Amino acid sequence: MTSPAISVLSNPIRPYDWGSRTAIAELLGAESPSPGPQAELWMGAHSGDPSVLPDGTSLEARIAADPAGELGERAVAAFGPRLPFLGKILAAARPLSLQVHPTSAQARAGFAAEDAAGVAIDDPARNYKDDNHKPELICALTPFRGLAGFRPVEQTARLFDLLAVPALRPFAAALDDGAAGLRRIVGDLLRLPAAECGPLVADVVAACRTAGPDFAAERQCAGELNDAFPGDPGIVVALLLNLVELRPGQALFLPAGVPHAYLDGVGVEVMANSDNVLRGGLTSKHIDVAELLAILDTEPGAPHVQNGVPGANGELTYPTPAREFVLSRITGGVRLPAGSPQIVVVTDGALSLARDGEVGDLSRGRAAYLSAAGGPVEVRGAGTGFRITTDLDAPGVA
Repeated sequence: MTSPAISVLSNPIRPYDWGSRTAIAELLGAESPSPGPQAELWMGAHSGDPSVLPDGTSLEARIAADPAGELGERAVAAFGPRLPFLGKILAAARPLSLQVHPTSAQARAGFAAEDAAGVAIDDPARNYKDDNHKPELICALTPFRGLAGFRPVEQTARLFDLLAVPALRPFAAALDDGAAGLRRIVGDLLRLPAAECGPLVADVVAACRTAGPDFAAERQCAGELNDAFPGDPGIVVALLLNLVELRPGQALFLPAGVPHAYLDGVGVEVMANSDNVLRGGLTSKHIDVAELLAILDTEPGAPHVQNGVPGANGELTYPTPAREFVLSRITGGVRLPAGSPQIVVVTDGALSLARDGEVGDLSRGRAAYLSAAGGPVEVRGAGTGFRITTDLDAPGVA
């Protein structure tokens, strides 16, 4: 049976408690806020919540029925018989958990070990939901704030000196050991007994609210995190990280092991097809400190922020080392090449996709799936959207 050239998707919404009641609702044309939080609109074929096709079957099932036809033989050879990427519209009204994602080898080993131990896949204490890594990219649709990676230790030492909290002195001393010291600091903070952690966080937050002008944004962030998660040790861990403020159209890439937490804003997110998250604070969910430290990348450095690269066919592309995905911004007049699976989502106005004699009309917030088997796609209209596809020529990440 020949698959449709263009398949408009029905996409599930994840109602995590940090989500916005307005952002995704407005994107989808709702006239009033949603009754509860809407955090992520998933676009893809992840087994946890796949998109649904017009005939009522899931995108996951369609791909499983003909992997080579849907994905292309190169993609199947590289990633197996599953869609290698997962797309999302992420809408954060309050901070997400402080988290990291594993490498491919770590994910395979962790998934197998938990399977062997008999940990149910839906057990809240399970770390690995699948056996895949999860490099990811977030592209801001609104002003977007997040924490990403450890800032240079000399800057953090200056911040700790400014705060002048006596209980921070042992942690400040560990900064002299660079990446190894950062690992010790994170482990020690996350293992602090409640009787010690509460007073430490309270003193740090109080100092953040009264210190001078330096590190004003970072100190304000600590106060906001304490408002959301009072007394959480992740608040002090957050002070070790780069505070990133994205303008609309800017993107942040996060490889495996890099600690991060999105704070607020709306963006298009794309990642390898995984839901593996190791949390390190700012959450009521399961935290496994030992496993987190085993995969945590503590090398300080600047975050991977980019503005996009103009492409030959009119796309604005956000390249990363990941082979599983590449994200690009598109408008009417763009011609999308064939040969790989694609998802197109409209974020402003409306677009029409024309392919092999079929036309798919997409209003704001709607998305379509395009298999590898069809021909090129003509994009028409005055709207703006994003395309997600594979990038088999990228160098790849572990």
